[in-house]
Amino acid sequence: MSFSQPTAHRLIALLVAFAVLASAGYAFAQFRNRGGFDVLGSGSGTAPKQFPDRDFAICRLVYTEGQRFAGGWRTDYPLGDRNLSIRFSELTRTRVSKAHDGSRNHYLVRATDDQLFQCPFLIAGDVGSADFTPVDAERLRTYFLKGGFLWTDDMWGDDQWEVWLAQIAKVLPPDKYPIEEVLVSDPIFRSQYVVDHMPQIPNYPYWSRSGGDTSERQDYSRVPHFHAIRDEHGRIIVAMTRNTDIADSWEREGENPEYFQRFSLIGYGLGVNVLLYTLTH
Repeated sequence: MSFSQPTAHRLIALLVAFAVLASAGYAFAQFRNRGGFDVLGSGSGTAPKQFPDRDFAICRLVYTEGQRFAGGWRTDYPLGDRNLSIRFSELTRTRVSKAHDGSRNHYLVRATDDQLFQCPFLIAGDVGSADFTPVDAERLRTYFLKGGFLWTDDMWGDDQWEVWLAQIAKVLPPDKYPIEEVLVSDPIFRSQYVVDHMPQIPNYPYWSRSGGDTSERQDYSRVPHFHAIRDEHGRIIVAMTRNTDIADSWEREGENPEYFQRFSLIGYGLGVNVLLYTLTH
């Protein structure tokens, strides 16, 4: 186990989840194979004019792309969002929004969509590929100042980081909203599970092809980081995980048992912590 001393019953719940998922020849790979990704609640629906309930749902930020480094806004979509939604509902008492067929709702939203302000939580991947317009920046700033939260992930190397810094500066000027390094002593690392180090999680194809390396850009991205921007009250409003791909540990949970045990357990531990922090701050 790669995170330390969680509350006993919560640790058991996570291990039981692993045991169930790992049984029957890794039948949990079914999460990769269900169809209906364009149907509300059956994988990933564009946000409806009005969300169907007030329960928690993940929204993925669809941004205008400039220079694309990887998959753009589609990175780790839709399975990362869907699997995290499922696990969050299983590992906590949080009511996660469901469709009529029982699948968890999660949505696509643009900064210019009115539905943005219904989203309690935004996630975005490969944000070094983002190119915010002035309207996007103004809308996102309003969203954050009204209590919104964004988690960006899967960004490797200083070049991608520098591009993202320029983009987020359009939204939250760094002289007023500086970026800080978040240490593992911060409450966000122990909202439910005690994560005792910042994990570096590679995407499954790279990890498999490289023979177990965790740095997707080798020596250029060896050190994983958790950065944050806080509001005037100290609440994190933008969380940024860099030189790591936390969402791949959710997206690829059904690919390989060794990958699951090494990366998905701590990936879900950190994911649950961040979601609970969002809901309680």
